[in-house]
Amino acid sequence: MNNTARILWTSDNKETALNMVCLYAHNAKKLGWIENVQVLIWGASQTLIANDNELQEKVKQMAKDGVEIIACQKCAENLGIVDELKSCDMQIYYTGELLSSWVKEGSSIISV
Repeated sequence: MNNTARILWTSDNKETALNMVCLYAHNAKKLGWIENVQVLIWGASQTLIANDNELQEKVKQMAKDGVEIIACQKCAENLGIVDELKSCDMQIYYTGELLSSWVKEGSSIISV
């Protein structure tokens, strides 16, 4: 049985971020619904986080509680927000190969 939730977060909609991505990912990990929770942050969602203190705090708490938060470095460089994302306790690296590996594995990916 697969015990990993993989979320690809690209939306810049704050309500979706708070009431789906953060709510589900955080609770799935904290409450033990899923052993491993990974959130891959790409594009517009990165700008949303970089410019929103509430989301920055949510992301930091999720990371502290064991959710693996990963941001695409190329997107962050393109958007000029690498430092803002680093301050949120997330991993930042080039993630094209990571996403490709998820696809090749046949992983279920929640895309928001």
